[in-house]
Amino acid sequence: MTPPRLVAFDLDDTLAPSKSTIDPRIARLLLALAERVEVAIISGGNEEQFRSQVIAQLPETDAATLAHLHLMPTCGTRYLRHDGSDFALVYARDLTPEQSSTALHALETEARRLGIWEAEPWGPILEDRGSQITFSALGQRAPGEAKRAWDPDGAKRAALRDAVAPLVPDLEVRSGGSTSIDITRAGIDKAYGMTELAEHTGIALGDMLFYGDRLDEGGNDYPVKALGVPSVAVEGWEQTAELLDALLETLPPR
Repeated sequence: MTPPRLVAFDLDDTLAPSKSTIDPRIARLLLALAERVEVAIISGGNEEQFRSQVIAQLPETDAATLAHLHLMPTCGTRYLRHDGSDFALVYARDLTPEQSSTALHALETEARRLGIWEAEPWGPILEDRGSQITFSALGQRAPGEAKRAWDPDGAKRAALRDAVAPLVPDLEVRSGGSTSIDITRAGIDKAYGMTELAEHTGIALGDMLFYGDRLDEGGNDYPVKALGVPSVAVEGWEQTAELLDALLETLPPR
């Protein structure tokens, strides 16, 4: 296999446990990778999560290395690059206030009707991320064990998605993480973000390599695989770290 020119990652359960900071080992590996190729992270998480889970955990390094990191919150509807002093916004594909209001109302109404609106969640259930509205059934700060147990077969998320979609026909409604539903502008998923990345970097999709934990059909990483990006399925950040150790041995310095 020809060495990739860009290596991209999902965030939650690929580089770190859901909503958790990246391990120092992952932080070091990301920077080592950025010294050789372009590195991207694309996730349904918002910009604040990227800054706390990833950026704040990176060891001190030079701006030249950080310039090779591409951060794509909310499935690539936002794009951050290092401008020499900080990670700055390149673009934002935000929803209109009317679209956001309609989506928030539809999610709460249908979740209550379906009996999946939690009375005592771990943090907010609904979040307006600007370019994405997110429903987190157990709350934004729910522990991983509770999240994994809530909807193991995806039936609850599928029911909510199918109920909400007709109420927001101009928007995209899809399952996100293990307890979440995401709503964005129509046609937006991780394939959208990867296509934007190809256009901004000039790197062909076939010259990229993507790591994700939900590459199965129906998973939120699957659109990247379906787009034709060479992809590797992982189960947790520890496996990702092992694979990156091996990959780095095959990549020459920039």
